[in-house]
Amino acid sequence: MYRSHVLVCGGTGCTSSGSAKIIERLQAEIDANGLHDEVQVVKTGCFGLCALGPIMIVYPEGSFYSMVKEEDIPEIVSEHLLKGRIVSRLLYQETVTDNGIKALNDTAFYKKQSRIALRNCGVINPENIDEYIGTDGYQALGKVLTEMTPDDVIKEILDSGLRGRGGGGFPTGRKWQLAKDLVKGGQKYVACNADEGDPGAFMDRSVLEGDPHVVLEAMAIAGYAIGASQGYIYVRAEYPIAIARLEIAIKQAREYGLLGKNIFDSGFDFDIDLRLGAGAFVCGEETALMTSIEGNRGEPRPRPPFPAEKGLFGKPTVLNNVETYANIPRIILNGADWFKSIGTEKSKGTKVFALGGKINNTGLVEVPMGTTLRTVIEEIGGGIPNGKKFKAAQTGGPSGGCIPMEHYDIEIDYDNLIAIGSMMGSGGLIVMDEDSCMVDIAKFFLEFTVDESCGKCTPCRIGTKRLYELLDKITKGKGTLEDIDKMEKLCYYIKENSLCGLGQTAPNPVLSTLKFFRDEYIAHVVDKKCPAGVCKDLLSFSIEKDKCIGCGMCAKQCPANAITKTDYVAPGKKLPALEIDTAKCVKCGACIEKCKFGAIVKK
Repeated sequence: MYRSHVLVCGGTGCTSSGSAKIIERLQAEIDANGLHDEVQVVKTGCFGLCALGPIMIVYPEGSFYSMVKEEDIPEIVSEHLLKGRIVSRLLYQETVTDNGIKALNDTAFYKKQSRIALRNCGVINPENIDEYIGTDGYQALGKVLTEMTPDDVIKEILDSGLRGRGGGGFPTGRKWQLAKDLVKGGQKYVACNADEGDPGAFMDRSVLEGDPHVVLEAMAIAGYAIGASQGYIYVRAEYPIAIARLEIAIKQAREYGLLGKNIFDSGFDFDIDLRLGAGAFVCGEETALMTSIEGNRGEPRPRPPFPAEKGLFGKPTVLNNVETYANIPRIILNGADWFKSIGTEKSKGTKVFALGGKINNTGLVEVPMGTTLRTVIEEIGGGIPNGKKFKAAQTGGPSGGCIPMEHYDIEIDYDNLIAIGSMMGSGGLIVMDEDSCMVDIAKFFLEFTVDESCGKCTPCRIGTKRLYELLDKITKGKGTLEDIDKMEKLCYYIKENSLCGLGQTAPNPVLSTLKFFRDEYIAHVVDKKCPAGVCKDLLSFSIEKDKCIGCGMCAKQCPANAITKTDYVAPGKKLPALEIDTAKCVKCGACIEKCKFGAIVKK
């Protein structure tokens, strides 16, 4: 028994800020102080508060150390672990109270969360199957194989109301039922979509890094329910930590007899293999994903037939994403009534969101369906930095839309978001403040879609390109009002005629910004101005000579040598004021950043 456990985040976010070196140094200092039999270091998955990484929590005290540096480790070991004196300067300040340390679950970031899919992330060592088993891991699989029929399993999932967390929100139990009933007997497959290509999305990656066994267990349950013996996890190669932990988990599960032949002596055989994707966004679409697993170029196939009837290798296939699977074991153990007691009438359970953009608490959160957008951003996310005002939130990535201030109190669920022209998507939530240009945002997402189109169908391949060209024309001040009308018509044409979900949803960012921020489009076209001051071709920089002290700091930063001295000396100043040659100015903004006197104006 150890008297202290030190949990250090080993997810991608904290790893990128040096947590691997911190773990190495921590273990070395523990050994050097003779504490190796008293203190255990546990490398976990993501805690959620990515903005504060690297993160370290010491139990039993629950001391939450944030932004830990390698040079801080000797002090933490000698003071806290050896002498029992908490290093207060390194604590996450919200946990510090007059009466000691506040529990992490009582902080603003955590107290309104409800963790089901993320329940083990930041809690267990994802590379140790015993720790997963110690948190009821594989009990759901055992219950299914020894106490339930396949029909019982499907009914439980149907009754729970679980809908797919990958974007479309199709009822999970219904999908399983179709795969079981449409084709009786023969080879069937269970597949996991861990491709997750949305910009700013890292929900699935974090589950795989922090709790890989939950996906293996859920896929085995799905295999039993539909009569499949083989599963595939399709994960993008850009997720090296997730891949490594999946490989470890699969090996451990096979060694424990939890994958392979005759699991739990039930006569049920099921195994899982990995397939690595090359980062094609279109492979998030189910038929393109299956085509890629088969070894072909990832292009979508016409539907029907749907995968439940004819999917991977032409056989019935169930495909769900990582987060969907992460809910399955809890539903089996706790029951459908427990799960459907959380959320809204038509959207049960919780949803994981990756918070990014203009928000203080960048990170990963899991909230009950029906939580308002305002609650997620203001309370859990800590609000907008620098006193700026909320302008919009993008949900659903390139397939989604922008939610404006007028819908700030919308209850987040599948149907509410679709009703206002957005969508849940996989769970990326990008926050924008008053300095964001909504035309530029639409252009950004559409550029991504143009690059990621597989090119198989003309409406997507050509239509999105033409749509992007119209947006580009508008952001350069060359657009007309007729271009706005033409762009809107083109959006609906692409949606109605594209082969797969990529093209069908690609116009959503344009349509939602046109709906809620049409005035910004008109300003770009009629006034030839970008109200947010983002679109460079519509900007001009000038120096207010009476404010300029002539220090020359702006000129030193100018990469185009566009700033020169004038003959004018402002009252009370000693040096000549400067001016900007607009013909030379490249509108980079470096001058504004350096001017401490507010003398440079961007219009």
